[in-house]
Amino acid sequence: MPYVQDVFERWVLLLDTLRERADNMIAHERQGMPPLLDFDYELLLDARTFERSANYALLRITRVGDDCWDDCVDEAKPPVIVIDPRAGHGPGIGGFKRDSEVGMAMHEGHPVYFVIFYPEPMPGQTLSDVHYALRDFVSEVARRHPDTAPVLYGNCQAGWAATLLAADCDGLTGPIVLNGSPLSYWSGEAASSPMRMMGALSGGAWAAHMISDLGDGRFDGAWLAQNFETLQPEKAIWDKYANLFAHADTERERFLEFERWWNGYYTLSREEILGITQNLFIGNRLEQGEMQLDAHCTVDLKRISNPLIIFASDGDNITPPEQAMGWIGKLYPDTDALKAAGQRIVYMTHPRVGHLGIFVSGSVARLQHRAILESLDDVEALSPGLYEMVIDNPSGDPDCETGDFEVRFEPREVDDLGIASDDAALKQVAQISRINEAVYSTFVSPWIRAATTPASAEALRALHPMRWTRTMFSEQVNPWMALIKSTAETLRETRSPLPDDHPAIVAERALSARTGEGIGAWRKGRDAWITHVFGAMFGNFPFAAATTQAEKPSDSSKME
Repeated sequence: MPYVQDVFERWVLLLDTLRERADNMIAHERQGMPPLLDFDYELLLDARTFERSANYALLRITRVGDDCWDDCVDEAKPPVIVIDPRAGHGPGIGGFKRDSEVGMAMHEGHPVYFVIFYPEPMPGQTLSDVHYALRDFVSEVARRHPDTAPVLYGNCQAGWAATLLAADCDGLTGPIVLNGSPLSYWSGEAASSPMRMMGALSGGAWAAHMISDLGDGRFDGAWLAQNFETLQPEKAIWDKYANLFAHADTERERFLEFERWWNGYYTLSREEILGITQNLFIGNRLEQGEMQLDAHCTVDLKRISNPLIIFASDGDNITPPEQAMGWIGKLYPDTDALKAAGQRIVYMTHPRVGHLGIFVSGSVARLQHRAILESLDDVEALSPGLYEMVIDNPSGDPDCETGDFEVRFEPREVDDLGIASDDAALKQVAQISRINEAVYSTFVSPWIRAATTPASAEALRALHPMRWTRTMFSEQVNPWMALIKSTAETLRETRSPLPDDHPAIVAERALSARTGEGIGAWRKGRDAWITHVFGAMFGNFPFAAATTQAEKPSDSSKME
């Protein structure tokens, strides 16, 4: 009976947490989904007012808690510009808590700027519009700090956006830090990136085009969030909620904090999503030097002369290290060629942290990102070449309070990267995608556009599973949740949870773990089936003989 009572109480607390998550989601949408930063800021530039308008803006961080940042900043240090990823969710993940990239940059005394974006794109907004808006932002920061070049911090999608600035016809000065950022979309073993295989089997870019047409010219970011969750369903649909249920008394605040960002879905324009799929993920034109920004400029990664710091993780199945660094071996056949080009590339890998953990985990921010910021001068002083950044921290303390913390740069050869790829198979995928896209654009898209209205597009957005599975728990949608709320408030005052070593609790958590393992086994079978079907359709592809990236343990229970 004590266990039955405990389960009932935790079930009520779980439902109440889901109620609060839904209410937070609705309230955030009604507020216009502002950036979820844990720092005060001022708006400097709004690209919606530019001649080439884009839904981006530049902020300057001004305050931490009760402390005015102007009293603490070291103007001699280079300014840091943190660019958040626009991959379905809203801005703020790079600074939504104190132990973050923004927090570590401020801890080191750097002036800090943050690039945000708004929920809706400007009409007809293109990748080029965003690119030139970001260039104007960097120019403004450089104008404010004329004695030192800005440091660009790019997370995921924002990493390749920052790279475009350094590789376009104007170039860029100052280091760029790329965190979990894909630049080589055809590199790596098939099983290490199942999302890439799913896109191939669905026929390419036409599906994104159709979703945009049904959205009245806008691509709903909830589709991207759903794709990320299907990559590891054992974590997204089981472990996350099982952990909340098991620790209903202590996990509520942490769960709600992250979910405020995870459930804020932003949109992209039809032109943007097609530009991304056709030029990058399917076409791989960035690595090949064929991505054209406009009629006057083609992006070429060989133009980059400023230092690059690449941070990747073996536990990342969104951007595995092969996709973060495979372009190096494609552009430079050996280390001598890289040195002759004047390139300085520093890379660092984490053994297990997941994709979001690269720029969300507090321990990673306090150690790896702190180490990067403290080593910027050393990186710029390196001679051209390829280096691995190694952090010696024997104590294992991410705060390094003992002082036992040293960074060194080990010279590496391009051949040491050993990254596999099969361009022949993926070129077939790109060609099929172009054919399907041409057929869809000519014969289907005009009919769907004619049948779509703003009302139908909004209805499809509201009915997306990533939304209604959240909002169904809101007190504003489901009146029964008012009873859950009042019951939970009473339980929190009187509850006495069972100890963790209670036999029934131990058995429950063992069963929960086995359930998660069962879902994980199903996911691995699904990924293996997709990989083999892909190989049968498009020819031989390098299969993983050892444990794949997706099967390695991850510190992050969320995927981006």
